Amino acid sequence: MSLTLKHLFAVNKRRKSVDIKSDNYFEQKEGVVTVQYPKEKLPIPEVGRYQLDVVIDDCIVCDLCAKVCPVDCIEIESIKGTGPIGITSDGTTKRLHAAKFDIDMAKCMYCGLCTVVCPTECITMTDTYDRSVTNVADLIYKFSEMTPEEAEQKRKELAAQQAEKQAAKDAAALKAFQERSKI
Repeated sequence: MSLTLKHLFAVNKRRKSVDIKSDNYFEQKEGVVTVQYPKEKLPIPEVGRYQLDVVIDDCIVCDLCAKVCPVDCIEIESIKGTGPIGITSDGTTKRLHAAKFDIDMAKCMYCGLCTVVCPTECITMTDTYDRSVTNVADLIYKFSEMTPEEAEQKRKELAAQQAEKQAAKDAAALKAFQERSKI
């Protein structure tokens, strides 16, 4: 009972929240240390794994992050470009369009595997950890900037280019066949 009374009267004292790395972390024994969230926040560790973020301009749509994800929370749909699309910030040439790049944070287990395998380091974990929503569907983050109409246009351009290449191959094969048949 004396311990309870001691804590009851110690409520008037307030300890400051101290980083665990400080020298006197374990020496503070009296007072209340409750964090008044959201007014106060605990310091976030540098190696913490929280909200995923994608810089879509640096994404080469390699699909490695979706393949390595153990819970399949990343959905990627790519469209092959008719030529080089652009260059990422690290100098890698982009050849695929990201028609769809969605991450379902409701499924994500924050393992960080997707950030490790990304060759362009476009997918990272931020220090944001408080994403409260009332609808679970709001936890699906869409990083692709391409509309469905633009995606369909890119598919048509690719189909037209492939048809031209196939027609050129067929014409070359026909010409080679005709030359062989003359001999």
